[in-house]
Formats: sequence, structure tokens, C-alpha cells
Amino acid sequence: MIKVKLLIVDDEELIRNVIKEYAKLENYEVDEAEDGDAAIEKALSKDYDVIVMDIMMPKMDGITVLKTIRSHGNSVPVLMLTAKAEIDDRVEGLDSGA
Repeated sequence: MIKVKLLIVDDEELIRNVIKEYAKLENYEVDEAEDGDAAIEKALSKDYDVIVMDIMMPKMDGITVLKTIRSHGNSVPVLMLTAKAEIDDRVEGLDSGA
């Protein structure tokens, strides 16, 4: 059985743990990053099938992380998590490659 490789990027450990536990129930192989720097390092050093990433993080926000990953030619699908609800915020995420 081929496992889906998932990278979870969120500064809140509880959120990462919840997503990780559900993903493991579905046999996903899960890596975690708690900030944008770690996310970029992992995304560019390993092939993931999908990345689940928070937008609002300290140090570097998820949009900047996504743009950086895309600028290196990485086209992995990215699902953005956010509390932001404005249409402009959604458009910015999609325009960035989510």
C-alpha cells in the first residue's frame, strides 16, 4: 500500500496533532513544521503529496511560505487553513498557488 505523504504546517501544536491523528487513521505518512522556515526546508527537501498550512503564523506567514515554495518550482497541492474570511484573503491564497 502506497502511503500519502502529508506535511502539516501550523504554529499551534494542538491543531497539528488533531490533523496528524486523523491523517494517520487513513494511513498517511505525516511530517510536521511549526513555522515557515521549517516548512520551506521540509517542502523543498522531500516530496509530499499534499501540504496543509496555516496562514497566520509568527516569523513567516503561510502566503509567504507558499510563494517561496512555488518560486522553487514545487507544485505540490496546498490546502490553506485560516480564520480569515474576507474574499480578498481567499483570492490572495489562490493567487499564491493554493
